[in-house]
Amino acid sequence: MISRPLAAILLKVSSIAVFVGMQSFIKLVGVVPAGQIVFYRSFFAMVPILVLLAWTGELRTAFRTDRPGQHVMRGLVGVSSMALGFFALTRLPLPEAIMLNYAQPLLVVVISALVLGETVRIFRWTAVGMGFIGVLIISWPKLTLLTSPGGMGSAEALGVVAAIAAAAISAVALLQVRALVATDKSSTVVIWFSMTASVAGLLTLPFGWAPLTGWQIFYLVMSGICGGIAQVLMTESYRHASVATVAPFEYSSMLFGLVVGYLLFSDIPTIHSIVGGAIVVGSGLMIIWREQRLGLERGKARKVMPPQ
Repeated sequence: MISRPLAAILLKVSSIAVFVGMQSFIKLVGVVPAGQIVFYRSFFAMVPILVLLAWTGELRTAFRTDRPGQHVMRGLVGVSSMALGFFALTRLPLPEAIMLNYAQPLLVVVISALVLGETVRIFRWTAVGMGFIGVLIISWPKLTLLTSPGGMGSAEALGVVAAIAAAAISAVALLQVRALVATDKSSTVVIWFSMTASVAGLLTLPFGWAPLTGWQIFYLVMSGICGGIAQVLMTESYRHASVATVAPFEYSSMLFGLVVGYLLFSDIPTIHSIVGGAIVVGSGLMIIWREQRLGLERGKARKVMPPQ
C-alpha cells in the first residue's frame, strides 16, 4: 500500500463532515422511535456501500464469512449503541451529543483492561481519568436539571445517559470489529452490520412507529445515504495512511458540530461544553499518541527478535 497521508486526511475529514450531516438529518426528523430511525439509517446506507462493492468487484464475495454468528452478535451490539445514540441526538444539542460520543476511545481502554486483560499503564489510565472528568463537566448541567422545579430538564438528562451508554456499547462493538477484521474483509463486516441493523430496526415496527411527513421520510432516507457515504469515505481513508495518522482527525467533528448546530438549530455551546469537550479531546489524543508509540515499540521488538 502506497502511503498518501494528505489524501487519507482529506478523506477522513470528508467522512466526518458527512457523518455530521447524517446526524443533522436525524435531528431534523424530530422525536420518533429509535428503532424506526435505525431501520432507515441502516437500510439506505447499504445503497452507496453496495455501489462501491460493485464498482470494485467485491460484491460477490462481500457476504462470504465463516463467522456469521459473530457478525450477527456484533450487529446487535452495534444496533443497541446506534439506537441509544439516536435517542440522545433527538434530545440534546448537536455539539453536546457529538462531544459525549468522544468517551468511546476512553471506554475502549477500560474494557480492554478489565475484560480482555490487556496491560494498561499509568499514562493511559491518567488520560482515561482526565477524559471522564471532561465527560462529567459536559454532562453535569443536564444531570442537575433532574432536581430542578418541574423536572423541565429530564429529557436532556435522559439524553446524556443515553449518549454515555451508547459510547460504552460502541466501545464493545469496536472490540468485536477488531476481532472480525482479523479473518474477514472490512466490506464483509460493514455489509453484515448494515443487514443486521436493518432487520433489527424493522422488527420494532409492531411496537409502534410514528407516522411520518414527506419531509421526515426525506430526512431519514438522506441520513441513511449520508451514513453509507461516510462509511465508504472513512474506510478509504485508512487505505492511504496509518490509523495513527488518520485517527486524530476524528475530533474535527467538534468543529463541524458547533457550526452546524449553531446554523441549523441555534445551539450555542455552553462553557461546560467547551471546557469539558477540550479535556475529552485532549485525553483522546493522548491515548492515540500512546497507542502509536506502543505500536512503534512492538515493531522494533519484532525486528530485533531472531527467527524461531
